[in-house]
Amino acid sequence: MTERSDTEEKISAEEIMALRSGISAFESKQFVRAHQLLSPLAEVGNPDAQYRLAIMDQNGLGQVVNQKKAAHWMRSAAEQGFDLAQHGLGFMYLQGECVEQDDAQAAHWFTLAAEQDLAGAQTILGDLYKEGRGVKKDLEQAKHWYSKAGFEMEELVS
Repeated sequence: MTERSDTEEKISAEEIMALRSGISAFESKQFVRAHQLLSPLAEVGNPDAQYRLAIMDQNGLGQVVNQKKAAHWMRSAAEQGFDLAQHGLGFMYLQGECVEQDDAQAAHWFTLAAEQDLAGAQTILGDLYKEGRGVKKDLEQAKHWYSKAGFEMEELVS
């Protein structure tokens, strides 16, 4: 079952329609409409809606940039186990965007996303282990995560 269908199982038919419409508006770059549709869902805890609001707040899509709200929504979705939000929060910590830069926190959130088979998070986690950023340098762990992401290990860890 996909992430979206897991989320949709927990909400009413009306909320499913609002979520789908909000996601459609988001994907078609109708950010003001997406914000209108997704905000009520985010407020009641929908991680998919929270993740998209975080992206809009972080990048000023359809509104003014709001780093504090972006971090709030991204963390809220990430704490619910939403893999894309865990990845997004990892990037926030890695880059010091919307939150104070913290390699250990970045590694934590990338690990959670990587454990859910998100290949991008697995690759970045491999990089963190290879470089010893936020985690103890460990080439075996780097190889492990690169392999899970589908990369040839020797090319990346030599």
